This record gives sequence, C-alpha cells and structure tokens, in this order.
Amino acid sequence: MTPYPLLAVTAVPAEAGALRAVLDPALVAVEAVGVGPAAAASGTARLLARGDYRAVVSVGIAGGFAGRAEIGATVLATRTIAADLGAESPDGFLPIEELGFGSSLLETDPALREALAAALPQAITGDILTLSTVTGTAGTAARLGTRFPRAVAEAMEGYGVAVAAAGAAVPFAELRTISNAIGPRDRAAWQLPEAFAALRAAAPALQSLP
Repeated sequence: MTPYPLLAVTAVPAEAGALRAVLDPALVAVEAVGVGPAAAASGTARLLARGDYRAVVSVGIAGGFAGRAEIGATVLATRTIAADLGAESPDGFLPIEELGFGSSLLETDPALREALAAALPQAITGDILTLSTVTGTAGTAARLGTRFPRAVAEAMEGYGVAVAAAGAAVPFAELRTISNAIGPRDRAAWQLPEAFAALRAAAPALQSLP
C-alpha cells in the first residue's frame, strides 16, 4: 500500500467522514476501527502493521466534564487513561497499578501535543479517560472527576489506540470535540452537530503535525 505520514483513527464512519471531508488523503489516512478499547487496539495495530505511518492520532467526539470542557470545545490529551481498568474493592476502585499488573495510563507524544496546541490555541489540554462503559449517572461522573482531577473528557478508544501505537513504537496523540456533558445519560441533550462542526474545524491541524 501507499504509505501515509499520519494515521487518524476514529471509532465510527461518521467521524471518519467528517475528517475526510476536510483533509488531504495524501497527507492523512483516516480509518474507522470500531467502538471500544479492544476494537481500537486491534484495528489500529492491524493498520500500523500494514502501513508505514510516522504517527497515529485518536480522533472523534467525546463527553466533557462539566466546568472543564463544555459542548463544542476541542480537547487534547496529555495522557490517555483506562479509567475502568482495575478491580472493585470494599474501599473503592483499585486501578491496575495497585494490583501490580501494569499501567492504566499512557503519555501522549510531547511534540505532537505541542504542535496540535499551537495549531489549535483555543483547545483545552488535559487527561482524556477511556471507558468501556460510558458514564450515565451523576454519581459516576462525580467519582471520576474526583479520581482524575486533570481529566477533561471521556471516550472509549484512546487508550486502545495508544497501546497499539506504543507496541509499534509510533508516536501517539488524542484529539476530541465535545458533544455532551458527562453525567446522567440523556441522548436528546447531545449536541452532535456542534461536536462535528468543531471536529471539522480542528481537523486541518492534523496536516501540520511534524
């Protein structure tokens, strides 16, 4: 296949279509790999094995923590964190680090992150959580906000993409736009047009990455 300098990975075709509408395919390859960290990891690993990509970015819409990232905002990850990777205990959630089985977080590549921040000066930078089960209650939102004071958003794929990128020794970044506030699940309140408009507006920054 023809090698591309950058791989942008989304969860669903609608996100991929929003990116392809504004990106030059000679500069950025855009692929939808499926929903959730397992699909993201396996799909990204397959793409990286088949192509000569110099970096990979997890891109799509996300939920934002109220007061940290509002609807329509663009967020950039400093770290991607598998927030539900661990075990329950009588004293609360135990992350995988406390179980001695590895790490639940991966840093994004500083050069990619800084280039995206320079191209998107209004973007909010912070941790982005990866969850297999999207938050649907105020209680869970509050607990996550307390556990992760630097978190600005949650999605379902970033950590999986990051694991695949790390395995292939390829730099990784994560860019999201906010469609809804994290908390009680109310699909009617999601503002998808605003999130997709923000995604299309932010996408050209991918073409300027070093």
